[in-house]
Amino acid sequence: MKNRDFDKWLSTMNDSIATWKYYTDFEKVYKNAEKIKTEIYILNSLINSKNIREDFKKLLLEYPQILKVIPLLIAKRTTDVIIINDTVQKYYYNFKKMNYSIDDYALFMENTGIFDLLSNHLIANLYDYILGVEVGLDTNTRKNRTGKAMETLVESYILQSGFVKEKNYFTQVSKNRLKEDFNIDLSNLKIDEIFKSSKKEKSEKKFDFVVKTEQKYYLIETNFYTTQGSKLNETARSYKELALEFKDLDNIDFVWITDGKGWQTTKKNLQETFNILDDIYNINDMENGILTKLFK
Repeated sequence: MKNRDFDKWLSTMNDSIATWKYYTDFEKVYKNAEKIKTEIYILNSLINSKNIREDFKKLLLEYPQILKVIPLLIAKRTTDVIIINDTVQKYYYNFKKMNYSIDDYALFMENTGIFDLLSNHLIANLYDYILGVEVGLDTNTRKNRTGKAMETLVESYILQSGFVKEKNYFTQVSKNRLKEDFNIDLSNLKIDEIFKSSKKEKSEKKFDFVVKTEQKYYLIETNFYTTQGSKLNETARSYKELALEFKDLDNIDFVWITDGKGWQTTKKNLQETFNILDDIYNINDMENGILTKLFK
């Protein structure tokens, strides 16, 4: 495969890998809102209140469970919120169990603008408002969905090549499982050192896929980048080093499947890896049957 032209290969990168639910997972949005529907409707009684501070204090006293909804009103999905006021005093609000007085929670509602939102602005009901907040928060997970979408796509081509999950291909395989289940010992490789600056190193290193053939094992990593950034250079550098670590292994190959227009403006490090790693492919390669040829 080293007869390939890098620039020509790079030109086949895709703009997007977005599936129908990539932009917003409405099923998840509805499910999250449904979990707190009762508390939302209790808080709904504050809309257009003429004495909202006192009404809120009475409501919180009678229904302390409404606390868990409050962070969502400022588009924050957490049970703890830290506030630093003008006098540099810190408040560590807990919205699972009250750790301040009701007056302090009323202060939070007032100074964050929630009281004003509820009493002076046209909100038909908080349930619809929360749905909108959930849609906004859901967009923060698109990065994770991109990675998952790429894994799903790669897996579909592995299946097309005739492999069966948990029989001759496996997903999210750790180094420990490689040793225990496949007798593959990578302890002599500098994998942990290579990935020490990545998020993956915070937990046990796992390969996205392991494909087993009669001749060898293929350890596969996948990703897709829609935008440029330092992460791409770090990824290319890491996989270049990983390719060198695997170079002298007889029955184990490292495969990197990546794609995305993000590489168009961050291509120097990618080209260095391309020149070293025989098995680096993109979606266009898979569409042209590269995995079937590779795993024959």
